[in-house]
Amino acid sequence: MTTDVRERLAGLGLRLPEVSAPKGAYVPAVRSGSYVFVAGQIPLTDGELTATGRVGAEVSLERAKELSRQCALAALAAADSVAPLETVVRVVKVVGYVSSAPGFVRQATVVDGASELLVDLFGAAGRHARSAVGMNVLPLDSPVEIEVVLEVSEDGGR
Repeated sequence: MTTDVRERLAGLGLRLPEVSAPKGAYVPAVRSGSYVFVAGQIPLTDGELTATGRVGAEVSLERAKELSRQCALAALAAADSVAPLETVVRVVKVVGYVSSAPGFVRQATVVDGASELLVDLFGAAGRHARSAVGMNVLPLDSPVEIEVVLEVSEDGGR
């Protein structure tokens, strides 16, 4: 179903980043049976936070949406480290955490950056259940954090 996911990535001018080393006592992704659970991903570039601050104050809505997309790409890289992306049957759930300035209420729009990328890459199988939550602060002062649950085929994997 998703054997051309890498071609779709390339067609969007994207590539999977290196899997970031955990910033704590956890692993980036865990496969359990036919599911891959990806730890929350923050927007990192070369191991450093791409942007800091709260959305609606230091970070614009559009920039936050781009960062959300970057987090989803990092989540796919983490997932690929335990089960090849070609084995993804569907994206099951996305949870997006948005560091929000007082009065900022467009968390769902921020997390759309991640959701739209997943649909672009996986088509109908990329449509998922989702939560978008406003937070006072996130680890390392990240503006956004995205976690993903994927279903993968039983016969594929590492």
